[in-house]
Amino acid sequence: MTPAFSKRASRPLLAAALASLLLVGNVQAQSYAGSQPVDRIAAVVNEDVILRSELDRAVANIRSQYAGKEAQLPPADVLERQVLERLVLMRLQIARATDSGINASDEELERAVQGVAQQNSMSVDQLRQRLAQDGMAFTEFRNNLRDEIITQKLRQSFAQSRINVSEAEVDAAMATASTAASQQFHLAHILVGAPDGATPEQLAVAQKKIEGVQALIAKGEMTFAAAAVRYSDSPNALEGGDLGWRGLNEIPPAFAQTIQQMQNGQVIGPIRGPSGFQLLQLVETRTQAGGSGEQVTQFSARQIVVKVDDKTDDAAAKAKAETLAARLAGGAEFAKLAGESSDDAATKRRGGDMGWFGADTYGTDFGMQVASLSDGQTSAPFKTEAGWVIVQRIGSRQVAAADESQRAQLRETIGRRKLEEEWNRFLREMRGEAFVDVRADKAETAATAPASGG
Repeated sequence: MTPAFSKRASRPLLAAALASLLLVGNVQAQSYAGSQPVDRIAAVVNEDVILRSELDRAVANIRSQYAGKEAQLPPADVLERQVLERLVLMRLQIARATDSGINASDEELERAVQGVAQQNSMSVDQLRQRLAQDGMAFTEFRNNLRDEIITQKLRQSFAQSRINVSEAEVDAAMATASTAASQQFHLAHILVGAPDGATPEQLAVAQKKIEGVQALIAKGEMTFAAAAVRYSDSPNALEGGDLGWRGLNEIPPAFAQTIQQMQNGQVIGPIRGPSGFQLLQLVETRTQAGGSGEQVTQFSARQIVVKVDDKTDDAAAKAKAETLAARLAGGAEFAKLAGESSDDAATKRRGGDMGWFGADTYGTDFGMQVASLSDGQTSAPFKTEAGWVIVQRIGSRQVAAADESQRAQLRETIGRRKLEEEWNRFLREMRGEAFVDVRADKAETAATAPASGG
């Protein structure tokens, strides 16, 4: 069992619109190439390739999404560069996931296909017909969706192994949060990238470009969203740089105080960050009310998890858990044994410590097991979705329901902020370490930039 935020660390798999799935280039490029009389390589990514047909198809899908709004798109060479970079990052993530043993089962894929159809108010047959009308084979769509599932699993695995939110961090956030209301901020950004270890000349070029973009927006010659689509180097450039709604604890502390004082539509920057220079816009704000004054029970506990997976079937996992339980009964220290033997990466590093959590945080069955124990007592092995679990209850306390709800929300938002920062750093490192040979034959790959001042 991992902290609640890491279970939901990645965005909902099927929340994206059908059109966004059409953008993704799948890793079955060679099978597609076999049906084409002539195809060329657009880019070599380590030992894999992205075909010109894939890139052309992805660009065409973006253009179809902007039908009637073509003026908002960047020049053809910039659009192609943005889309190709997305395909490169997708290919790198799939390769990393494959190396880590992460895959998507046929059952998961079927559920995902049904989910996409339902979200678009269609049956699976209607979805198949719609894809055919859009010129996409159903097999290709399934491959794209499989890639999406795998990358989401990779992100979730990354969160579980790398991201930890301590109780001290939640306590600090609670100390500054309002118990009556919670402010949220809808943000957007424009990034002009600079490479790691950028030279003074590279930084000067990037700064001149971001200042030029800033001037266009300030003069009213271009909206912030349109400027993001045309000039931003961020992966969300084609969404107008939209960062969505963020609570204060999801915003880097260096910006939080400034954003609270901004007016809707206001832009700040340029801001120098690890990826380059940014402009940040506050799109709008909202306030969410707090909860009631009811009391709820929280528990503090440690756990040892033995996962059931491709390498360990249910019987073997149960046997291992029973062996560990026998060692505990024989006097083994729970925290030491959890650090040595637990399969839950997030809590293993802390000797199995789960911190404080609500009775239903990890499901009803888990909560009932913990509630049935006395402080200091250790359970027998029991089965959960995560595998076979042994839990040791450390303590319990009563807190206001509003505080419990707020703590859960703060833990979630702090975790998302940390994940975003670490995941973006991970992608930059992975991209920087990769061999990527772009073989553009229809457009230049360098983005054009406005001069400073207009």
